Amino acid sequence: MSQRQILQVFEQYQKARTQFVQTVADLAARLQNTETLQNAGVMSLLRPLLLDAVPTIQQTAALALGRLANYNDDLAEAVVKGDILPQLVYSLAEQNRFYKKSATFVLRAVAKHSPELAQAVVDCGALDALVISLEEFDPGVKEAAAWAIGYIARHNAQLSQAVVDAGVVPLLVLCIQEPEIALKRVAASALSDIAKHSPELAQTVVDTGAIAHLAQMILNPDAKLKRQVFSALSQIAKHSVDVAEMVVEAEIFPAALVCLKDPDEYVRKNVATLIREITKHTPELSQIIVNVGGVAAVIDYLGDSKGNVCLPGIMMLGYVATHSENLAMAVILSKGVPQLAICLEEEQEDHIKAATAWAFGQIGRHTPEHAKAVAVLLVFPKLLNLYLDTESSEDLQVKAKKALKSILQKCTYLPALEPLLYEAPSNILKHVICQFSKVLPHDSKARRLFVTSGGLKKVQEIKAEPGSAIQEYINAINSCYPEEIIRLQAAMRRFNEN
Repeated sequence: MSQRQILQVFEQYQKARTQFVQTVADLAARLQNTETLQNAGVMSLLRPLLLDAVPTIQQTAALALGRLANYNDDLAEAVVKGDILPQLVYSLAEQNRFYKKSATFVLRAVAKHSPELAQAVVDCGALDALVISLEEFDPGVKEAAAWAIGYIARHNAQLSQAVVDAGVVPLLVLCIQEPEIALKRVAASALSDIAKHSPELAQTVVDTGAIAHLAQMILNPDAKLKRQVFSALSQIAKHSVDVAEMVVEAEIFPAALVCLKDPDEYVRKNVATLIREITKHTPELSQIIVNVGGVAAVIDYLGDSKGNVCLPGIMMLGYVATHSENLAMAVILSKGVPQLAICLEEEQEDHIKAATAWAFGQIGRHTPEHAKAVAVLLVFPKLLNLYLDTESSEDLQVKAKKALKSILQKCTYLPALEPLLYEAPSNILKHVICQFSKVLPHDSKARRLFVTSGGLKKVQEIKAEPGSAIQEYINAINSCYPEEIIRLQAAMRRFNEN
C-alpha cells in the first residue's frame, strides 16, 4: 500500500470525526433532539474528542457538550458523571482562545442549573482555570469566564465565597473598565451575583473600588449594561447603612433618576429597586432621596408601570413613609397616595396589592392628618374588602387588616369612618367605634351629623358584651347625647327589629 493511500485513511478518519462532531453540535442546538442524542451515548463519544489532535474538532465537541448541558440539569449531570469536566479544565490552560470560549461555555452550562452542579464545577478545579481566563488578552475569553463565574456565584453564599477566595473580584472590576460593552455587562452581572448573598461578600466587592466604576456607567446608552449596573449597585446597597451610604456618596443621584424613564423596563425596575434598598435603611438616607426628587420620580414611574415592575416603587414609598411623620408627609405632598390607590385598584397580583396595603399603613399611621390623606381616597373600603375576600392570599389579608387598623387608630375624619359601621367585622368595628368615641364629645357639628346620617342608630344596634372595650366606646358615644335621643334611637331599633 502506497504512502498516499495510508495517509488517505487518516484523512478520511479526520473528515469523519469532523463531520460527526459538527453534525452533533447542530443537532444539539435543538431541544427535541437531546433525548435521542443522550440515549445514543453522545456524551461518551464526545468526551475523547475534547482531546483530539485537531483544534476545530476539540472546539466543536465542547460546543456540542455546552449546548446539551445548557438545556436541563439531567444533561448537565450526565456531563459531570461522564468525567468530562476535569478534561475541560485541564485543556483550558493549554488550548487556543476559541477552545477556551467553548470549554468555558460548558462550565457555565453545567453550573447554572443547581448549587450541586455548580459545586461539581468548583470541585474539578475550574475556578483557578477561570481566573487565568479572566487575565487573557482576548475579551471574548474574559467574557465567557466572567459569565461562568457569575453562574457559580449566584446560587449561594458558600459558592460565592469560593469565587471570592479564588481572587476573581479585582479581575471583574478590571473587566468593567474594558472598552467592550458585552464584557462590561457580564462582569457587572457577576459582581451583582457575588454581592447579593451577605454583607461580607458585598464588602469584598466594595473594597475593590467597584462602586466608583459602576457609578460611571449609570448613563451609558446600552440598556443591557445599565440593567446590570443598577442591579449590582442595589445588591451592594441592600446589606447595610454603611455600604448604602457609599453608593449614595458615589454621586449617582439625581442622575440615576433619569433612568426611571428609560425605555427598557428592566432598567427602570432596577433603578427603583436601588432606590428602595437605599431608603429602607435610615431616615437620613430617605431624606437624601427626597431632597433630590426621588419620591416624585418614583411616583411618576408608578404611573407608567404595571405588574411586578411596580413593586419596588410601591415598597420604596412605604419605606420612606415608615421613618417619620415628615417623610410620610413628603410622600403625601408628592401625590403618592392617589397613585398607590390606583395600584390597589388596578393591580391583579396579590403580592403587589399586599405591598400597596403595607405602604398605605406606613403613610397613614402617623397622625390624623396622615390618616385623612389616605381616608379621603376611599381606601378603607378597599382594604376591608381585601381583608374579607376569601380569594385573597393569607399575606394580603394580614397586611390589609394591619394597615386598616393602624390607619383607623389615627383617623378622625368621620365621613370615611361611618361606612365601616355597616360593613366591618367586630375586630375592625371596635377601632371604628373607638375613633367616634374620641371625636364626638368635642365636635357638636359631628354629633348632629351622626344622628341625621343614622350613625347613632347603627351604634345602638351593635350587640356588645357588657364590660367589653367596644361597649365602653358605645357608652362614651351615648354620653355625648341627651338621654331622650338615646331612648328614641333605641326605640327605633326595637321597632325595626319587630
